[in-house]
Amino acid sequence: MTVRAMVVVALLALARIAVAQADDVTMASGSVHFSTPSNWVSIMQVDGDPEVRVFQVPDPSPSASTTLARVSVTVKQVENLEAFNEYVSNAVTKAKDLKNYQAGTRASGDQNSFIYTADESGASYSYVERYWFRNGHAIQLRCARPTSSQAGQAWAASFDKNCSQIAATLTL
Repeated sequence: MTVRAMVVVALLALARIAVAQADDVTMASGSVHFSTPSNWVSIMQVDGDPEVRVFQVPDPSPSASTTLARVSVTVKQVENLEAFNEYVSNAVTKAKDLKNYQAGTRASGDQNSFIYTADESGASYSYVERYWFRNGHAIQLRCARPTSSQAGQAWAASFDKNCSQIAATLTL
């Protein structure tokens, strides 16, 4: 293979990565839907009530061997707003029970987000949890990534951006 051919192949591979197609996910009999980047790996699916989907977000760094960056969406049937608020309260209480829990700062006016750091399996994680009440369902989006990764700040920013894009879809 010539050098020119190798360059073309490399550029095509990079272009494929840059325009990776999202994978569509549907939950709660079609009432909840979102898309994930195609390189996210579905690592758990629970049907029923609650319905849960968990995705591993690849971390290309050596530190990934001891941590697990992931995004989960949980959909639980609730009868009314009071039951939804109880669901959220229980989830927040569980988060506060995590080792070294520290509340973070959320954007002004963003009442459905809870941002915090805590330790998990000996590593510090950054969490963003978002909640919605829609069509008799409590919806939780939970994004968890190592607070520091050898992949660097660009990887963390990409993780956060993809998590926010799913949140924007779930908000609709």
